[in-house]
Amino acid sequence: MHPQMIDIGVNLTNRSFHKDREEVVARAEEAGVFPLIITGTSVRSSEEAARYAGLRPGKLYATAGVHPHDVKECESGTLDRLRELASLPQVVAIGECGLDYNRDFSPRDVQREWFRKQVELAEELGMPLFLHERDAHADFAAIMRDYPDMIAKSVVHCFTGSGEELEAYLDMGFHIGITGWICDERRGRHLRDLVQRIPLDRLMIETDAPYLTPRDLRPKPKDGRNEPAFLAHIARVIASCMGKDVEEVASGTLQTTKAFFRIP
Repeated sequence: MHPQMIDIGVNLTNRSFHKDREEVVARAEEAGVFPLIITGTSVRSSEEAARYAGLRPGKLYATAGVHPHDVKECESGTLDRLRELASLPQVVAIGECGLDYNRDFSPRDVQREWFRKQVELAEELGMPLFLHERDAHADFAAIMRDYPDMIAKSVVHCFTGSGEELEAYLDMGFHIGITGWICDERRGRHLRDLVQRIPLDRLMIETDAPYLTPRDLRPKPKDGRNEPAFLAHIARVIASCMGKDVEEVASGTLQTTKAFFRIP
């Protein structure tokens, strides 16, 4: 029996899953990874995530939001559409939203404006936030300080930042999501020390599939694609870094995740 764990970030609407999405979900459940939370990154992908999650109540959930890469496409009706999606029982958070100054696919002032709008929408609806921050720590923290009641209801997903940034986020009261980046001996080495500082009641785990395939996974997937079943491997790596057994990490993050997203 595999310990149950929840993958809080799966891009299941990504085209790389179109041919075998059902099998991917089944393999995840076999590995103990369920439910899955499907990430919405644009109005269209949020609609698709909500539609697909609605087919499997209790097994799949979704978020509704616009990623900083995509906010340049936002228009007057965007918030109303997100609000409608958020009313569905399978939609458990607003996001993925935030700031990305690494790629700058959307102008930074537009990113900041739509980040605020989505934080305010979550506040209005009483929902948690699934957040993205890359190379934008100072502006991201400054914006969130304007919404102090939302910080404890927010998870900084796919955290890859520095020790100072982690301390700041933990001091502020954020939850932290850790991905298979920690399995990358080149880019993720620093996370192996940092993860020890995250209490289990603030830690969540995720694959960010199909991206961020763990580099140390054996055998390597033929197509290089990450999938939620691999969360079990990521959890083992996290547990060894924390000096805990995987059952403790699985049950701790499971409780944290269920409470945060209000999953029964």
